[in-house]
Amino acid sequence: MLKGIQPPNPHGEPINLIIAVSFGLFVPPRILQTARHGGLNVHPSLLPEFRGAAPLHYTLLKGRTKTGVTVQTLHPEHFDHGRILAQTPLLDIPSPDTCTVKQLRDFLAPIGAELLIQSIRQRLFLPSDDKDDKVSREIQNQEQLSWAPKIRTEDSHINWQTWTADEILRRQRVLGPLWNLASSRTEGTLTLKRIIMQEIRVIRTPGFRQLPTGVPFLLKREKRRLLVQTCDEKVLEIPLIKVEGRPFKDAAGAAEKDHLFEEKSLATRLPKIKFNGALQ
Repeated sequence: MLKGIQPPNPHGEPINLIIAVSFGLFVPPRILQTARHGGLNVHPSLLPEFRGAAPLHYTLLKGRTKTGVTVQTLHPEHFDHGRILAQTPLLDIPSPDTCTVKQLRDFLAPIGAELLIQSIRQRLFLPSDDKDDKVSREIQNQEQLSWAPKIRTEDSHINWQTWTADEILRRQRVLGPLWNLASSRTEGTLTLKRIIMQEIRVIRTPGFRQLPTGVPFLLKREKRRLLVQTCDEKVLEIPLIKVEGRPFKDAAGAAEKDHLFEEKSLATRLPKIKFNGALQ
């Protein structure tokens, strides 16, 4: 990591501090040791809560309504295990039910910058024997931590059997377009294709409780609509999908074009079209 990179050495003297903000890479000891006072990091959570690469994402994914910012030292061996130097009080997340990662970042960035400036001016980075409340709280709460590991592609893969409608919409807001695998029948051959879904929303459609969870269907009323029922018996409309290898298009038309349906009756109130199986 950071191979070949050397900190500046102005006038032959070592630098005072290394500061990392939203850096995402581990700063190794060989670099930290070149600074008189090591390194500082601004982390957008109240550590030790949400240690890891994606604290903003997990704050929203967990449905938190409050958050904060931490200034810590850079640990020579582990991410987010440095000495906690300063923290904001609990801050209310603006509109937590609709807040995006970008909005949360924009909200916390100036607060974190000011906390960093204060920490440097107060020389909090200097070694101290004080066992303050922050360090004590870190030790006491180790078993109650929520972690924030790097976001994976699988985190956007809808699990229709366990994700409620609210969970699906929250992940879409935080992570962006969600996806599943669906079967496509071409010339008698059944293959799996990735289906990326965009602009998913809950709609009011009474009377569909008999439908199986996670099996998309077409509703033909004033216009064709691709719908899916969730495990908590809510119905989602999927306006746009991207079938693997194609651009985003109208969901119903794209699904039919790629032969994602077969002619079987799903329910008396629905058209005689059924998906080739539940989304996976």
